Amino acid sequence: MGSSNPVTDQERERVRELHAEGKGRNEIAEILGRGGRTISQIAKSLGLSFSRAAEVRQATEIRSADLAARRAAFAVKLQDIAETEAAKINAPHTYWDWGGKEHDFDTHDAPEPTPGDKRAYMSLVATAVDRSLKLSPPKEEGGADEVGSLLVGLFDKLRAKHGDH
Repeated sequence: MGSSNPVTDQERERVRELHAEGKGRNEIAEILGRGGRTISQIAKSLGLSFSRAAEVRQATEIRSADLAARRAAFAVKLQDIAETEAAKINAPHTYWDWGGKEHDFDTHDAPEPTPGDKRAYMSLVATAVDRSLKLSPPKEEGGADEVGSLLVGLFDKLRAKHGDH
């Protein structure tokens, strides 16, 4: 606010209006043909601030909450996958083969998956549950240690029942 070009009351009022519209310091300076420092001084004299810390903080909190909700939703999807795949461990299984001299395609049904396939299902289930728990840990249900020991017990029983070959 040098003496060569004093700030008018009209400019002060215009700064107040533009600030109320949400315009930033540099945008106001461009509109009024003034320097950013001059606009900052006018704003300060009017009790205005261009600080956006509160807006940034609120936007960050909203984004964090959105991400937490997305992680929780994805944890549910992983749990659904674990349950679907766990059901296949003792279910009839269709095997297929493509090959031979004529490149024939053939299928055959088995009453249940082979021990190796059961092991693969158990590994998939364990991974899905583990990732689900990491994305959305249980609250006050005894904690992850209790859930982990329940899973270990479940998989030990499955291995004992079906053999770990």
